[in-house]
Amino acid sequence: MKGDKKVIVGVTCGDINGIGLEILIKTFLDKSFLNKCVFIVYVPVKIIKDYNKKIKCQNFNYNIVDDPQKALLDSINIVDFQANDVKLNLGRSKSLAAQIAIDSLDLAVKDLKEKSIDVLVTLPVNKKNISSVRKDFIGHTEYFSSQFNNQENLMLLCSEKLKIATATNHIPVSKISKEITKSLIKRKINILIQTLKQDFLISNPKIAVLSLNPHAGDNGLIGREDNEVIQPVVNSLFKKGHLIHGPFSADGFFGSRSYVNFDAVLAMYHDQALIPFKTISFGEGVNYTSGLPIIRVSPDHGVGYDIAGKGIAKSHSLIYSILLAIQIHSNRDLSRNLVTKTKL
Repeated sequence: MKGDKKVIVGVTCGDINGIGLEILIKTFLDKSFLNKCVFIVYVPVKIIKDYNKKIKCQNFNYNIVDDPQKALLDSINIVDFQANDVKLNLGRSKSLAAQIAIDSLDLAVKDLKEKSIDVLVTLPVNKKNISSVRKDFIGHTEYFSSQFNNQENLMLLCSEKLKIATATNHIPVSKISKEITKSLIKRKINILIQTLKQDFLISNPKIAVLSLNPHAGDNGLIGREDNEVIQPVVNSLFKKGHLIHGPFSADGFFGSRSYVNFDAVLAMYHDQALIPFKTISFGEGVNYTSGLPIIRVSPDHGVGYDIAGKGIAKSHSLIYSILLAIQIHSNRDLSRNLVTKTKL
């Protein structure tokens, strides 16, 4: 594949008993994708065969390889790996499925580090299930941070309508206020600025920062974090020429559709970002782990056990994920070229 300009897209299988493989198969029925990129899917062949029989999709063809370098440019390529006694239990959480999901991730990350693939799309997993076989797993975002030297990153939810990041990720609500520090907010905003410039080619991004407390703390009446922690960071960055505004009370900010006036939003915690994002963009959104040297995206939904194998899962979010990964890869190339020309 050397010399070919197509982006090489790796795809992990996620939870084999959820809807991940269904939306993957449906996506691949659109052969036009093969004109844009080369696909490498990390999944036991027996599993994807059995899943395809369940949902009865015709014309799903693939090539089996043991190395991405042997991939065919005009075919779906599957990296098969051993999974003892593997079988589908659609709609059910199983430890074997968790092990397969982790094995798929580990194989893909190995190839990502070796630059055998250019970008990675991860299909949904059951975090609780995976933690039963790998105790330190609490989510894809933290997994990739660990795999790439614990480099700080940002969970960034993207759609055509809204880009929103989280200052904190998968932690209990009871611990959020302790995590919100000036240093954290500054670091997260700086990652968001760099991401918008490098990955989305927005030269001077305008960013809204949400408050931690209701009504932005009401001048300290309902908490002091907004006045004493978040506001000083916003003011400092604004004085340095960055278009950072806030903190805004989340209810009024989204109720008035103020988000349309900004390139991105920084929320303080997971649900403060995910609830409005899924309300505004569900089925069209992408979860992007920004701030890392690699490109990793995933659909904005979970494993969908309740509809697994019924043939009714929608593939839109996966399609948007693939397209965004390809676009970010292209944008990073453009950014690097611009930096090189500037230095010359």
